[in-house]
Amino acid sequence: MIRHLLVFSGLAALTLLSTGCDKLKSRDNLNKGVQAYKNSRFPEAVTFFQTAVQLEPTNKNTHQYLAIAFMSQYIPGADSPENVHMVENAYREFQEVLKLDPKDETATAYIAKLYFDQRKMDDAVEWNKKLIALNPQNKEAYYTLGVIAWTQWLKPDREARNKMNMKPEDPGPLKDKKVRDELKIKYRPMLDEGVANIQKALDIDKEYDDAMAYMNLLIRYRADLDENPEEYKKDTDEADAWVQKTLATKKMKAERKPVAGGITTESQ
Repeated sequence: MIRHLLVFSGLAALTLLSTGCDKLKSRDNLNKGVQAYKNSRFPEAVTFFQTAVQLEPTNKNTHQYLAIAFMSQYIPGADSPENVHMVENAYREFQEVLKLDPKDETATAYIAKLYFDQRKMDDAVEWNKKLIALNPQNKEAYYTLGVIAWTQWLKPDREARNKMNMKPEDPGPLKDKKVRDELKIKYRPMLDEGVANIQKALDIDKEYDDAMAYMNLLIRYRADLDENPEEYKKDTDEADAWVQKTLATKKMKAERKPVAGGITTESQ
C-alpha cells in the first residue's frame, strides 16, 4: 500500500512539474508571438500563439492572442479562401475565449467588429448589444449601433430618390407619399433607435466627435421620411447644428494637444 502511494505521489509530482514546464513554455511562446506581432510578422506570430494554445489550452489569453493575430490578417471585403479562412479562425479562437470566460469584453468586442467588417449587420447588432450588456458604459458599442442604422438606411434611401428623380442635393422629404410611408414603417424605428444609441454614446463621452458626425448623418438622412418640407427643414437645421458642434469639438481637442516643450493650452 505504501509503495503504491509512493508511486502515485511520484507521478503526481511529475505531472505538476510537466504542467509547470508547459506553462513556462507557453509564456515564452506568447512573448515571442507578441514580439513578432509588434513587428507585423503575423504568420510567425500565429505559429508562436498556436504553440502557446497547445501548451496551455485553458488559458484564455493564448486563444485571445491567436485570434487577434488571425484577425490582423483578415482583409474586409476580400473573398479569397485564405481570407475567409483567417476570419473563421479568428471567430473560433474568440469563441474559445468566451467558453473560458463568457464575460470577456475584448473577445465580444472583436467578434462584433468582425461581423461589422463583413457587413453582417444583424450579427453585428446582436454582438454590440451583448457588449453593452457586459459593459453599459461602452460608448463604441452604442456608436456602432448608430452607424449600422445609418448604413442600412443609406441604400434604400438613395434608391428611392433615384426612382423619384431626386438628386442627392435636392431637399426632401421623399416626394412619393406612398413610398415614403412604406419606407417609414420599415426603417423609421431603426433610425430612431440609431439616434438614441448615438445619444447614449454622447452621454458617456460628451466630446465624442465621431458620434456627433453620425448624429448629423442619421438626422439628415432620416429627414427624408418626414411628412412635409417644414419638418424636413427643422431636422436638417438640427443636423447642421451637429456639423458645427463636431467641427468645434475637433478644434477644441486639437488646441488641447501638447505643444513644444510639453506645455498645453490648459496650463497657460
